[in-house]
Amino acid sequence: MCGRFVTTSSPDILVERFGVAESTVGARDPDYNVTPRAWVPVVRERPRDDPPTRVLSLIRWGLVPSWAESPAVGDRQINARAESITERNAYKRAFERRRCIVPADAFYEWKAPGQSLEGARAAPRVPYAVRRRDGEPLAFAGLWEIWRDPTVADDDDPDAWLRSFAIVTTRANARLAPIHERMPVVLAEEAWDAWLDPRRGGAESLPRLLAPAPDDWFDVYEVSTRVNKPENNDADLLRPVAA
Repeated sequence: MCGRFVTTSSPDILVERFGVAESTVGARDPDYNVTPRAWVPVVRERPRDDPPTRVLSLIRWGLVPSWAESPAVGDRQINARAESITERNAYKRAFERRRCIVPADAFYEWKAPGQSLEGARAAPRVPYAVRRRDGEPLAFAGLWEIWRDPTVADDDDPDAWLRSFAIVTTRANARLAPIHERMPVVLAEEAWDAWLDPRRGGAESLPRLLAPAPDDWFDVYEVSTRVNKPENNDADLLRPVAA
């Protein structure tokens, strides 16, 4: 799964790295502890253009389907399981036409403690950071949706529309499996065009892209439990815990 991640690359770096033609993201502070409901830079392609224009914009984490009664639904939909996105009502339409890439510089995962002795206090979960070994940004496979706020009368009011996303997850590779059974889908660069293209239906050939990324892509190391608190947000969260 993906419960927290890190986004520190500047918009200029993301524009260059992901071949973005248009960006609405200005200068922003690094976020070392991205939590649900946060607004983060996301790469997608605007379908009304021919050919589609690749854009970078801020989108809220936690997918809110168009039919939802309120944005609160998104709190339960920060991750979309690859195995069921063609079946779940919340995701199947987005998988067909509204796929995106969520750039990240790292993500956190928590390892469950071993079984404690009877009567002993359960040990806390241990947080780990996961980064690409080559220093490149991670390209999470994502799905995005747009929701119309019925309390706003004017369609031209920017507050009338909410764009939101979920991160697609798959089974963990051998590198991550000892920590957690699932991991985000991290797309290889050669898969970016196919994943983003809104003219390509999702059910055709895209499911094969949703496999675990290779083990040797990642560095994985223990970090401080400070990351457990969302109010902690600084570079020290990514420092390895001394052995």
